[in-house]
Amino acid sequence: MTSTWTRSTPAEVDGSPEAEVARLVAEHGRFVFLTLRRFGVRGADVEDLAQEVFVVALRRLHTRDPSARVTAWLWGVCMRIAANHRRSAWVRRVRPTSEPPEPADGPDAPDAEEAAARRQQRERLDAILDALDLERRATFVMFELDGMSCEEIAADMGVPVGTVHSRLHAARKQFQEALARAKRREGGPR
Repeated sequence: MTSTWTRSTPAEVDGSPEAEVARLVAEHGRFVFLTLRRFGVRGADVEDLAQEVFVVALRRLHTRDPSARVTAWLWGVCMRIAANHRRSAWVRRVRPTSEPPEPADGPDAPDAEEAAARRQQRERLDAILDALDLERRATFVMFELDGMSCEEIAADMGVPVGTVHSRLHAARKQFQEALARAKRREGGPR
C-alpha cells in the first residue's frame, strides 16, 4: 500500500507545532499506517484514521514526554483512535467483503475452488483477530504475522518486554480457542 503519508517531506523546522507534526508524518507515517492495520482498521479507513492520528498529535503535542519514544506515544494515539473507530455503530454494521481476487494466469494459478478456500481462511482469520482486544491483537500480529521480536514490539509500544510476552501468550490462547470454536461451527454438531 502506498500512501501520501509515506512520501511526505518535513516542513522547514521553525519550532511550530505544525512543523513538528509534519516531521512526525514524514518520519513515522508508515509506522502509523502499519499500527492502524495491526489494530484491524480496514484498508478503506486507514488513510482517514491516520490523518486523525496526526490531528490528535498536533492537539496533544504539548503532553508528549520528550524522554519517551515517539513511536510509543503514537502507538497509544493509534490505539485510542482505532478503539473509537471499532466502537462506532456503523463499523459494527458493515460486513467487510474480501478484496477482489488478483487475476492469476499460468500453470501455478489457483483454481476457483482454491481461491474460494483461501478467501474463506482469510475471512476466518480476520474474524478471529477482530475478537481479540486491541493490545493483544497488535502484539499477536506484530509477532506472528510481521515477524517482529518481542524487544522490537516492546520498544514500539513503550512497555516492558514481559508485558509483550504476557499479551502474546494471552493472544495465542484466545486465538487457539476461537479457531477451535470456528472449526467446530464449520464441522457442525458432532
